[in-house]
Amino acid sequence: MKNTPVAMKIIRTFANKMRVLNGVLTKLTLNNVASESPEQLFNVASFYDKANRPDVAIYAYYQYLKNCPNGSNAETAKQRFVALKPRSRAVYFEPTEEMTRKYPKGTMIFCENQSGADMFIIQSGEVSISKVVDGNEVTLAVLRKGDMFGEMALLENKPRSASAIAHEECVLMVVNRKNFDMMVATQAQLIARLTTTLAERLWAQHRQLTNSQIKEYSHKLVDMLALQLEKAKLNITSTQGFQTNLSVQDLVTMCGIPTSHQAQAINDFTNLAQPKIVGGKIYVSKPNEIIKSAAFYRSKA
Repeated sequence: MKNTPVAMKIIRTFANKMRVLNGVLTKLTLNNVASESPEQLFNVASFYDKANRPDVAIYAYYQYLKNCPNGSNAETAKQRFVALKPRSRAVYFEPTEEMTRKYPKGTMIFCENQSGADMFIIQSGEVSISKVVDGNEVTLAVLRKGDMFGEMALLENKPRSASAIAHEECVLMVVNRKNFDMMVATQAQLIARLTTTLAERLWAQHRQLTNSQIKEYSHKLVDMLALQLEKAKLNITSTQGFQTNLSVQDLVTMCGIPTSHQAQAINDFTNLAQPKIVGGKIYVSKPNEIIKSAAFYRSKA
């Protein structure tokens, strides 16, 4: 906090390490890596289009057309954009000068491989961070109020390494490069917060790498649930229950389980962990037991 140049060097090192780990995690989870070509914007759009998520797809189609107006898939992208526009709730196709933005649930904030230099801080709601590879989606994180995201593109001046989608309706504070430089110079607490945030994400990514080595899908889901409980910094000796912000399908996506195996994985997980579902989200009555079970499954991986 007292030496900004040194702190920023640490933060940029963390950001670079996260980008590398994102690629490794995607490869281990989905047995492949996402293309770094602008054509990946079309692949993302097409994936969500086929998944009947028009508010996400139309945003990615727009970014593809913006980056590849003469691309091999430009005509298809134009046709799909026009077809989806009448029923789309997508917002902010282009950045604005607004300091806060409101995104309806299920709309895209930015797309992987899109250029951009804005960082966001969640004022309310939830945001999922995900990647698409070979027709499969893996969720890297679900963020909530107080969390920040998008900082890697701002710090490294590179295309987005993952997509951000409004998991629930959300209000975001926007930090552009000019504001960021000013905040770094005048608000030492931002440096500390960024360092802590990136360090925690690196730890979570290492845990997800371990999760990718677990073969049994139901065990993977238990371990992924335990990771979310650990990220919430629960007292594992406590017998108090915990309401997560995740559905079982969210866990499935985080583990990158193939579509053909998802139904069986969910059934096995439900029988194994006996989660309670409250308002569509998982309620854990005994977090300490989930965390202990997950540790056992990891030891056998």
